[in-house]
Amino acid sequence: MAKRKPIRTRGKIQLSKYFQEFKEGDSVAVTIEQSVNYSFPKRLQGRTGLIEGKRGRAYIVKINDYKKEKRFLIEPIHLKKIKQ
Repeated sequence: MAKRKPIRTRGKIQLSKYFQEFKEGDSVAVTIEQSVNYSFPKRLQGRTGLIEGKRGRAYIVKINDYKKEKRFLIEPIHLKKIKQ
């Protein structure tokens, strides 16, 4: 897990990443953006899941958390699209 951002990007937010759009069924990876507050467990860093829908500006992501299937509300700045 990344503990620090590179010095040139520290404190900056990429607006294109903040406003990115996903469709239902898209496969995404959770990558924590440290300059923005997040409200999901740290153990999800690097995990992959599927987009189930949208609630407000956050996405409902279905992730297998160890042996259980769970759903998390995650803002798009913390998500990265994966090709499958």
